[in-house]
Amino acid sequence: MKKRVIIVHGWGGSAKDNWLPWLKNELEQLGHEVLVLDMPDTENPVIEKWVKYLRDIVGTPDENTYFVGHSIGCQAVLRYLETLEKPVGGTIHVAGWFDLDVETEEEEKIAKPWVERPINLEKVKVVSPKSVLIISDDDPHGSFEENKRKFAEFGTKIVVLHKAEHITGESEPAILSECLKLIV
Repeated sequence: MKKRVIIVHGWGGSAKDNWLPWLKNELEQLGHEVLVLDMPDTENPVIEKWVKYLRDIVGTPDENTYFVGHSIGCQAVLRYLETLEKPVGGTIHVAGWFDLDVETEEEEKIAKPWVERPINLEKVKVVSPKSVLIISDDDPHGSFEENKRKFAEFGTKIVVLHKAEHITGESEPAILSECLKLIV
């Protein structure tokens, strides 16, 4: 059965970045509908704007709707899921985080609401009972152990890549593999 996959890029990113176009192509070749979003004001991501944009683009999700987020895109997906009443098919979080290391005061100001505003993980678990975190053991942007622990709190399968940094390559077979396991 044809599935719908929504892919959300990271902070400062676009639909054309990293592995996103590659994943779109791979999943479309298998007959799935794939939307890679260009999120609003990507250099200054705001929770409410990103969640509203997801809500507007996605429409009414169902058990055949899946989400793939990268970095802050994972946060946007989680916060969007909090607003739903019915379950989606599942989620994949690539380089996802709850705690984040930033370099500048400006980055800290932008990241602060994303890091400090709680997410209802019990609600997320209900509306996305199947989820996967793909994380690198040397991601320069996050607290590896803390992020694994937080994702595990809502039953997320953890896949650790070794020395993949923030997982920004042109392709990443682990992402496709986990997508295919999730959407079967």
